[in-house]
Amino acid sequence: MLNQNQTPLFDAVTTNAKRPHTPFYTPGHKQGKGISPKLAETFGKAVFRADLTELTELDNLFTPDGVILQAQQLAAQAFGASQTWFLVNGSTCGIEAAILATCNEGDKIIMPRNVHLSAISGLILSGAIPIFINPEYDSILDIAHSITPQSLKAALKKHPDTKAVIMVYPTYYGVCGDIIEIAKITHAYNIPLLVDEAHGAHFAFHPELPIPALAAGADLTVQSIHKTLGAMTQASMLHLQGNRININRVDKALQLLESSSPSYLLLASLDAARQQIAIHGKKLLTYTLQLADRARNKISQIPGLSVFNFSPLVSTSSFDKTRLTVTVSQLGITGFEAEEILDEQFNVTPEFASLQHLTFIISLGNTAADIEQLVKAFTNLAEKYSKHHKPFLAIEKGLENVISHLNTSASLSPRQAFFAATETVPITETINRTCAEIVCPYPPGIPILMPGEIITTTALEYLQQIQSMGGFISNCADTSLRTLEVVKELGVRSYELLHL
Repeated sequence: MLNQNQTPLFDAVTTNAKRPHTPFYTPGHKQGKGISPKLAETFGKAVFRADLTELTELDNLFTPDGVILQAQQLAAQAFGASQTWFLVNGSTCGIEAAILATCNEGDKIIMPRNVHLSAISGLILSGAIPIFINPEYDSILDIAHSITPQSLKAALKKHPDTKAVIMVYPTYYGVCGDIIEIAKITHAYNIPLLVDEAHGAHFAFHPELPIPALAAGADLTVQSIHKTLGAMTQASMLHLQGNRININRVDKALQLLESSSPSYLLLASLDAARQQIAIHGKKLLTYTLQLADRARNKISQIPGLSVFNFSPLVSTSSFDKTRLTVTVSQLGITGFEAEEILDEQFNVTPEFASLQHLTFIISLGNTAADIEQLVKAFTNLAEKYSKHHKPFLAIEKGLENVISHLNTSASLSPRQAFFAATETVPITETINRTCAEIVCPYPPGIPILMPGEIITTTALEYLQQIQSMGGFISNCADTSLRTLEVVKELGVRSYELLHL
């Protein structure tokens, strides 16, 4: 057993930051001596002294044999993996690497329709063909949950030549699907289960949280250590276990995707965050759960507000209680309006807003004072709006209706469409054309159109409704939605994107 109190990489970085020497290596600011005075005044000089490059004492991220290797081994033990890789390009590069490591061009991969954008990028990079399955959906709250074992069984029965399965665990709202059964079904076909566990890095460190993906049988999982634990933004980890995935392919994929000049500040923060949660995790998360319960109980008693509580269909589905979603539609306002009011008038900023809800991440960095301010803000919001406004009506065409109209026609693979010749046309002329870009509305943060898909009237109407009610559109060239990029001509062999 390794000593989880150790922080070999963090220690090496701090030692070299303090070591007297004359630097003739990158970065150009030379340990802060050349930084802008504004940066020094705002952030201090100490952090820049630790902004180092691949010095001999600091090891190499891509061929580690020193302190990085030691830090990754400590992380693997703490998180329950056989091997762990540190990621400085966020969980995005981890998801992309997972797909590249398991799929060749033309291979099928099963994934939920509410998959993260990084998985779409992985499809483009690898040339894999997605087999989409729809997640469970709450039509009243307009919230998409997880895929079910039943839908996965049907997909694998129809496509037994699938090379991998990927699932989101947990969802942005904290819902965790029946991952134990999903892993069993996937492994019955001797293929790997890949998990986007970006929001679940804390699961392994408290018994009241959902089971971690690795403990449930996943072969590979990617976690954003910065999202719910104490690492710096963009610092993540990829964990692997078992022999269904070629380790060398993971290595090679990460070398393609990660920066060749990794930030040692980010790497050191991963080492320190691992040590903190491994040693003090249960205590820290016990307090975090208490804060979340306090917020949930108090806000649920405020007239006009309700708090999302997931009721699992089966015992192995679960919910992350540190994730708080508050429905504000009964106050007669949208989540976007509520977000603006809370932020500008009460200095309370949620993780994100949607048409009916506000979602908050309560983590080890929050305090009792934070919860008091949150409850106070919602109390004032409810008092101001509950007496004067009618309940807000949900969007006319919900997400479930939109998803059911996607991927029903022959099209191109995401990679083919991405590299095809394209043209920009008015949105009114795009019906039945092949989309050449990702169009992702917030809410719900799920790509409604992606390269290779046939554009439908239902999809466009949904996007326009989202925009008219205060949401915003991202990832496409024209976020005003006046135009879209479409494939100019096929010119290549087309695939039928598969959708169940």
